[in-house]
Amino acid sequence: MTLIRWEPFRELDDFCARLNPLFGRLPAGRSAVLEPGQQAEAVAWAPAANISETGAEYLIKAELPEVSKEDVKVTVDDGVITISGERRNELEHKDEKLHRIESFYGSFSRSFRLPDDVDVSGIQAESKNGILKVRVPKQPAARPRTVEVQVN
Repeated sequence: MTLIRWEPFRELDDFCARLNPLFGRLPAGRSAVLEPGQQAEAVAWAPAANISETGAEYLIKAELPEVSKEDVKVTVDDGVITISGERRNELEHKDEKLHRIESFYGSFSRSFRLPDDVDVSGIQAESKNGILKVRVPKQPAARPRTVEVQVN
């Protein structure tokens, strides 16, 4: 008799994988798992992003492993910054047999509303070691000044 190890969360993963086409994407933090014989599908995904702030700027760090800088686009429109692009899947694996694929491939997009104190013209982005860093400088705060008005 062969014993089969029961993994309760595997059944939940299988259930979510079956529902995935109905909703178009997986819940945040979940990964697509392909077992031998399954075909990889393009899945909508969103890279993880961290946003921090200093006195001079906001910093957005997006995790984009295996994404070249040519495949990333950063735009600002009406107070919203959008990071979009595509991670391409190299489908040719002539000498290797894939057993499990947990990486997402395909197009992605993340958008964030910018605060009112940003200098849109000074935004800079750099991609290095799979991390996209977008630096959003702050505008100097307007200093209040006292104006004396003549009364006539």
